[in-house]
Amino acid sequence: MPVEPVYRAEISRVSILDEHGRFDGALGADLIPDADVVALYEHMLLCRTLDEIAFKLQRSGRMGTYPQNMGQEAASLGAAYALDRRDWMVTCYRENAGLFWHGVPPELILLHWMGDERGNHIPADVQATPISIPIGTQMLHAAGLAWAEKLRKTGAIACTFFGDGATSEGDFHEAANFAANLDLPVIFVCQNNGWAISVPSRIQSSAPTFAQRGLAYGMESIQVDGNDLFAVVYVMRDAIRRAREQSRPTFIEAVTYRLRDHTTADDARRYRDAEELAAWEKRDPLVRLRGWLESRRLWSPDQEAAAKERSQSEVNAIVARAEGIAAPAAGDFFNHMYAELPDELRRQRDTMRTSSLGQDPSECSREPSPPPSPAHAH
Repeated sequence: MPVEPVYRAEISRVSILDEHGRFDGALGADLIPDADVVALYEHMLLCRTLDEIAFKLQRSGRMGTYPQNMGQEAASLGAAYALDRRDWMVTCYRENAGLFWHGVPPELILLHWMGDERGNHIPADVQATPISIPIGTQMLHAAGLAWAEKLRKTGAIACTFFGDGATSEGDFHEAANFAANLDLPVIFVCQNNGWAISVPSRIQSSAPTFAQRGLAYGMESIQVDGNDLFAVVYVMRDAIRRAREQSRPTFIEAVTYRLRDHTTADDARRYRDAEELAAWEKRDPLVRLRGWLESRRLWSPDQEAAAKERSQSEVNAIVARAEGIAAPAAGDFFNHMYAELPDELRRQRDTMRTSSLGQDPSECSREPSPPPSPAHAH
């Protein structure tokens, strides 16, 4: 029998506005209204300001470990802009810009990193899950949410975000396989920032792109310049149409870079070359977008100064709300564990007593019964 190819594939890369200011008018024309581009830039500026203040909060002992988002704002924000409010955002911990645009109050993220569980209480009208710290587990949640929306016929979809390192987790395989085989309306956005903490991407995958991993499950897969807001919106809209109209998943590899350490507990200078960082600083999504706005006479130095002042004022208010929240009640641990608290846990909450032997906590304060006399012992 002859040898015949059974599969051929091609991965496309989308870029519309590069770091040199070149803009592809064929792809980018009328993609985002000018007024929206201004609003998106102002939002990125606010998120960058919050990121810098959060770092200072951690360094001054007012907050725990914090992962800065600096340099990766365009990927999640472009996705959130393209999504509807009815759609789910299922993120890890470097998607602040997208989460805030989608409606998550910024102070909740600060509360989370301050160790206050109330930071994970997303408002009921916001379709977002709490940020996920375990690597890759949120992809399974996104597949499940997409399946639920498909069964309910709501038209809503799910979009999940994860790093390049997460594609090496078994959870990625399970979520991708589940989504592709069951035709689920979910979008997988891999933020390839080149590093899984200190492990470079070349060790995570020997393939030329991470997008190829989506092909293995039968998904449409594409690579995008993750620091290009226009390109992210372009590929997201295509993926959204596929999810809504065909109930099919898409894998998007957003090539980006974190401009700061993995977290405030990390020192990237120990494993990352200064030259590499300097090269990526020139591709900063904020610098790129501001240059485009200025070239279109949609932005000026005076507007920049005013926007920075507004951002500082807004961030100060966000921090005040996070730090000024009332102390939690002792019973909150029980109150938020179940929709309907079981009787035995209600007794534990009310008495603040328990026993490893499983007795009624209300009995714990009673004097113990005396031991039997020797005459009655067996």
